[in-house]
Amino acid sequence: MIRFSANLSMLFCEVDFLDRFELASGAGFKAVECTFPYAWDKGRLAEALEAHGLDQVLHNMPPGDWKSGDRGIACVPGREGEFQDSVGLAIEYAKALNCPRLNCLAGRHPQDVSRDKVKLTLIENLRFAAAALEKEGIFLLVEALNSNDFPGFFLNRTADVLDLLDNLGHPNLWVQYDVYHMQIMEGNLTRTIQENLARIAHVQIADVPGRHEPGTGEVNFENVFRFIDEAGYEGWIGCEYMPSGTTSQSLEWLRPYLQES
Repeated sequence: MIRFSANLSMLFCEVDFLDRFELASGAGFKAVECTFPYAWDKGRLAEALEAHGLDQVLHNMPPGDWKSGDRGIACVPGREGEFQDSVGLAIEYAKALNCPRLNCLAGRHPQDVSRDKVKLTLIENLRFAAAALEKEGIFLLVEALNSNDFPGFFLNRTADVLDLLDNLGHPNLWVQYDVYHMQIMEGNLTRTIQENLARIAHVQIADVPGRHEPGTGEVNFENVFRFIDEAGYEGWIGCEYMPSGTTSQSLEWLRPYLQES
């Protein structure tokens, strides 16, 4: 049985962030995720989860200075100390929220730096993070992002992430598979999921184009969900999309699945 989590950075944006937990619970969600929780006190976030009977199943590690263009710093030479500090902060929040998964954004390829050096930096930083998270019982995830929305991002395809994991060979490294990004970059969704299911610890969804809810674009989500379910996927599927109307209107496709769970 497939399970869906509400990404509170994308859904229920009609209200303030701390009010979105109640709306997610009221809509039938049992779990939530978000991009970056660090602007809010972790104690208040934990209280919101408990008050509304929700599990926090994922959030990202700090990305650096997002407003200045950072999309993660794990691949950026010279910022290793900052990255290690960000690992510590991410663990603090994950433990406070009982969150079992953290996603690490690799970052953009810095100009005038060789690909080999960038890759080596990423490998060493992920090795540090994987070990630190393993001690806390937290999964470390890595994802590829499409190059249209995230120009210069270092990991663009599923094969990029798998190659990275193979190079590291650490047992606490997993794939976060994002249907939206991978439909844009490579398609072939169900085959890729089937071939790599044992390495995928989280799935996220949005339709293409527009990054709106399922049913607004080209992806046959009914088929994708059926396939994921039949393949035995036991993780969560994060609804990380921008509603084309109100959040409530955008959830019509989901209501049958929530009733099943």
